[in-house]
Amino acid sequence: MSDIPGENDQPDPADPLDSFDEIIDAETTRDPDLAVIEAGSRTLRTQGGPPQSDIPARPEDPEVDAALREVEADLATRWGETKLEPSVARIAALMDVLGEPQRSYPSIHITGTNGKTSTARMIEALLGAFDLRTGRYTSPHVQSITERISLDGAPIAAERFIETYRDIQPYVEMVDGQQEYRLSFFEVLTGMAYAAFADAPVDVAVVEVGMGGSWDATNVIDGDVAVVTPIDLDHTDRLGDTTAEIAAEKAGIVKQDATVILAQQPVDAAQVLLKRAVDVDATVAREGLEFGVVAREVAVGGQLLTLRGLGGEYTDVYLPLHGAYQAHNAAVALAAVEAFFGVGSQRPDPLDADAVRKAFAAVASPGRLEVVRRSPTVVLDAAHNPAGARATAAAVGEAFQFSRLIGVVGASADKNVRGLLEAFEPVFAEVVVTQNSSHRAMDADALAAIAVEIFGDERVQVEPRLPDALEAAITLAEEEGEFTGGGVLVTGSVITVGEARLLLGRG
Repeated sequence: MSDIPGENDQPDPADPLDSFDEIIDAETTRDPDLAVIEAGSRTLRTQGGPPQSDIPARPEDPEVDAALREVEADLATRWGETKLEPSVARIAALMDVLGEPQRSYPSIHITGTNGKTSTARMIEALLGAFDLRTGRYTSPHVQSITERISLDGAPIAAERFIETYRDIQPYVEMVDGQQEYRLSFFEVLTGMAYAAFADAPVDVAVVEVGMGGSWDATNVIDGDVAVVTPIDLDHTDRLGDTTAEIAAEKAGIVKQDATVILAQQPVDAAQVLLKRAVDVDATVAREGLEFGVVAREVAVGGQLLTLRGLGGEYTDVYLPLHGAYQAHNAAVALAAVEAFFGVGSQRPDPLDADAVRKAFAAVASPGRLEVVRRSPTVVLDAAHNPAGARATAAAVGEAFQFSRLIGVVGASADKNVRGLLEAFEPVFAEVVVTQNSSHRAMDADALAAIAVEIFGDERVQVEPRLPDALEAAITLAEEEGEFTGGGVLVTGSVITVGEARLLLGRG
């Protein structure tokens, strides 16, 4: 990445990716897939800039770093997040031997197709503004595995992550020996999160599902508030071919007597979710009826909102995130926190408006329309399905007004790549297709073949190495001239965005 045009001209160091193959060859005793991923991570990390508060860098202490790598290697021997056996039997067994830590605090449980992580971050910020200790569990991570578990609004320290893993490891191995299949990577991390929250202890946990709902590993909690962000088609091979079928799986997080906060949904999905709520005597609040976005206008660095909550209107709410979809996420988050505090049911008064404003003004969501470079502007967004891509395409046009936007797209092979590219076609002047270091990544040439069908041959460039793709895109954006509005959007996968973030000196 040393050859990517930077803010300041510096002598070019040796390209660390030149040693990629040598690093892989040196990992002779490790799982081949893990060796490739680790090699990519190590070479990319050499380009990292100053640590960011919300995205932790590798531990500076060599002993801690080595211990964290050991934990990461142990976890990588388990089933990955794309290999599932739909059951909560294993995670329930782990919770049982751990003494049911997830029962020691109330929780807000979040499912949906898009917007879960941003909504979770907003809920966490709002709860913190009212002096509650929070635990947040989200996935996947952008750069560091420790991002997935947060305490009081900050990723868990590497030392505590390691300690938590070692504390539960004997119990994990006990459950492994009793079950037909070992606990998966995601199940172990979920157990770690619930144990860490109990140990803290937290006043409330904000938990994002990994996939689906009813059989997701997180679904051993009984969320006092269940949040359903917009449902669309994704993971159709596991969740169903229609939004109604997907909603049926996601509705599994709605528990007896809970409060359900529903974002705007397709009609068939809404019918399924409402039926579930009736079946378990849950109370429902629907966006557009009981709460919603009253007004929004673009502001410097974000947007200014008027939100209608369950207890009244909140005006002059500044949200430092771009896009109409983030405004809707904010409305959902506000309603969820109001419901948690009993606003609209047990208490008539709204939340303190100043605290709400302060919380939203401090929200960050790395990798979601995040600006990481200027001249030309480089934006990262982790859209990885057609619905997310459509929302991103609309938001980038509204927030940035680029005269010429170059896309860098690296996607996973198991996603609806054609739908994603079609969503971006109207806004990309040209697209540079690439691939990330994950074994799940779609081959750059295969991605290019689809892109050519959509964009035409003249608008597609292929650069299999992400550093080369970034350099090519920045060069294309700069062709407009220093004082014009060229920009770059890196998208297609959380992994692609995370690696680009490292390469561009963030984290």
